[in-house]
Amino acid sequence: MKLKFTVLLATAILALSACSSAQNGESESKKEEKVVQTATETKENSNMSTNIETLTGNEFTIVAKEATHQLNSEVSVEAWTFNGSVPGSQIRVKEGENVKITLKNELPDPVSIHWHGIPVPNSMDGIPGVTQNAVQPGESFTYEFTATHPGTYMYHTHQEAVNQMDKGLYGSLIVEPKEVTYDRDYTLMLDEWVSNSEDQEAMNNMAGMENMDHGSMNHGDASDNQNKNDMHGGMDMGHDMSMYDIFTMNGKSGDLIEPLKVKEGETVRIRLANVGYMSHNIHLHGHKFKVVAIDGQELNEPKEIKDELIAIAPGERYDIEFVADNPGSWYLECHGDMEGTKGMRATIQYEGVSESTDQFNPSEDLPVFSFANYGATKDGGFTLEQKYDVEYTMDLNGNNMDNVWTINGKSFPDIEGLNVKEGDLIKVKLVNNSPAGNDHPMHLHGHFFQVLSKNGKALEGSPVIKDTINVKPGEEYVVAFKADNPGNWLFHCHDLHHATAGMVDLIKYEGFQPNFTVDPNANNKPE
Repeated sequence: MKLKFTVLLATAILALSACSSAQNGESESKKEEKVVQTATETKENSNMSTNIETLTGNEFTIVAKEATHQLNSEVSVEAWTFNGSVPGSQIRVKEGENVKITLKNELPDPVSIHWHGIPVPNSMDGIPGVTQNAVQPGESFTYEFTATHPGTYMYHTHQEAVNQMDKGLYGSLIVEPKEVTYDRDYTLMLDEWVSNSEDQEAMNNMAGMENMDHGSMNHGDASDNQNKNDMHGGMDMGHDMSMYDIFTMNGKSGDLIEPLKVKEGETVRIRLANVGYMSHNIHLHGHKFKVVAIDGQELNEPKEIKDELIAIAPGERYDIEFVADNPGSWYLECHGDMEGTKGMRATIQYEGVSESTDQFNPSEDLPVFSFANYGATKDGGFTLEQKYDVEYTMDLNGNNMDNVWTINGKSFPDIEGLNVKEGDLIKVKLVNNSPAGNDHPMHLHGHFFQVLSKNGKALEGSPVIKDTINVKPGEEYVVAFKADNPGNWLFHCHDLHHATAGMVDLIKYEGFQPNFTVDPNANNKPE
């Protein structure tokens, strides 16, 4: 239950811890300069909205504050933002750089920042009550880590995130590789919003009531989740995802999505990052393309494909690349039948082309890309047959009727967690036994894992290294990772409606002690 989940976390975590005591032909340097320039030219030829800045270097300030945000030509919302925009400022750093980011909170509620997918030190993971206290209104917190792994990542609040992320508290973080192989570099963050002002007001009022309750009570009961469910479509329906009727790319929908401009002959990378609560099927028109990275990790010898949907679950990132060899104006569109689908559509616009040469077709029946047999074989570090120090099964279950979501029959914080030792090799089987329609995109903090099998069949082709895996009802995945980052780490569903209602596990390193003291007045609400 939400109140129980958030208020009791500090006690639970301490108890659990105690138990575990450029253009073609240019030089690489010129090309790299061009890539950065492309990403920062927000006024003319970037995928970003004109009010979204790109920050480069290695020291940054991120201010959490309120702002009016325009979703489409008809709907604006009062958003919570990082640096005044949705998404927040894009942070671009170099591989290997030491990074320092100061969060200043100018919002009325506590916040935090989680660096989604980046293996940071545990004290920098941004989880209120687990790794730090929530940053209070008017206060600051500085995060420091080394950008060890190039790739596409996200940052977002992890304080009451099911509501705060809905309001816009997220952004992208790109760790640029030492060698750049593309000419254009675009990032598109996918999200969903509610257009109905009454629904928005209900969400805001519900968040306010929860804050009041958490601030004045020490214990909770099931009624807190039931109240929240009323706002999301009724107790009998859990959360009603049909309320989300505006789908956005970089915070914009429909005609407000800026074109992705290219020149013929260029190699174009598009980083697709899903920061919402629904999976989105993305189709690139008019070009062959490669899936070059998943969750920021490069694939080995990706092959060209065409007219396949890229299904991106909450928390996942997919990088695609194509050669701009078909001049015109082409769509990069979402496929589906929900009301918001039609607005999630960007244009690939060639230089010198002003009129559309393409047709929007979100209902076209196309195959869905699978990473299970894609790319070329390579040693990924783990196999199904090798010996592991820890083997663990996560039975993912629950239902919308009760809105109780469990791992191995228990809901956080009333869990045992998984005890590991530094250096352990760990194999985890994830099984979704939930009713149809309830995907569980499971996200592991602080580590990457290798996907070894799907539904009992070993993966073929490139090794697949991820931090978020979408497990659909009836599916089973086996993943493996090394315990090489001491701390207390969440392993949770990134449909945060499910996480808030209990679908959270905890990886606990033996002997690890957090370096902060839980403040009972910090109003810590991790999810």
